[in-house]
Amino acid sequence: MSGAVYDLITVGRVSMDLFARDIGAEFHDITAFETGVGGSPVNIAIGVSRLGLTAIAFTAVGDDEVGRFVRHYLRSEGVITDYIPVKPDTRTGMAVVGVQPPDRFPLLFYRENPADIHLSIDEAAALPLSQARAISLSGTALSRGSSHDVSLYLAERARATGLTTFIDLDLRPDQWPHPLSFGLRMRRILPLCDVIIGTEEEFFAALAPRPEPIMAGGAVSDEQATELQRLLSDLREESGATLVLKQGDKGVMLYEGEETRAIAGFPVEILNTVGAGDGFASGLIYGWAQGWAWERAARFANACGAIVVSRHGCARALPSLHEAEAFLETHH
Repeated sequence: MSGAVYDLITVGRVSMDLFARDIGAEFHDITAFETGVGGSPVNIAIGVSRLGLTAIAFTAVGDDEVGRFVRHYLRSEGVITDYIPVKPDTRTGMAVVGVQPPDRFPLLFYRENPADIHLSIDEAAALPLSQARAISLSGTALSRGSSHDVSLYLAERARATGLTTFIDLDLRPDQWPHPLSFGLRMRRILPLCDVIIGTEEEFFAALAPRPEPIMAGGAVSDEQATELQRLLSDLREESGATLVLKQGDKGVMLYEGEETRAIAGFPVEILNTVGAGDGFASGLIYGWAQGWAWERAARFANACGAIVVSRHGCARALPSLHEAEAFLETHH
């Protein structure tokens, strides 16, 4: 958008994160934690800021020390915090993470009445949408509270004003009141989105009429994977969106118009997978902001995700532009 001041506005969940310092230790043996900030939307705001874009985090915190920590951390990362209201009688969310590579990362959310689900439409209406290029939404924001309506409002406003709308499906099954709720709500907003990012499990849970095993943490079966291709085709026809299907170290599948393309990933030694998807989304949005073709943007995004999984932490692991470019120079 010509004359835009802000590259991206992210919308939704925020938390203070505590990452175990004892790599490989069973959860009950953890002796120390490292602090950080988390929640997919604010991680993406941090991620694109480190890559050189200008980002606003639209979320909310409680009137507590954790909320003050979150806002201070975001400001130190160059993220604009002017649109983060303080909500009395709520708490800022928290997440506690164990690190047991290569495939065990126990994650506990503390989100009893979290401030970020109480964002209001009036607060959303005060955002400088006319000065922004894109918004980034998150599936979890639709799970409960007024942030559901805020997400729909912003998706409609973005469509009406010509902003590009990204959405990360961000499925957290324990945040939803019923296995069908995720799909029922996601199917309302997805036709308003321009770029939809998710895993096989997330897309199936969003699009299939009865995805109970997925919502309980199960994987997509071979039969469901076949059904998913039909569901993705229907979504592309209905929305015209670019679909980005994440496949871990295998890379991603891009569905754009009538074309489907596989973009290879970068196999690396895994230290911690938490936050890899946010690193990927940050890289993809950066590539879009540069005007790159989706294939190039997805390859850059794969590099950002690979860097995150090879490091400790979540937001702290997100790469700078120099680090991402250096990674690509040494991985062909």
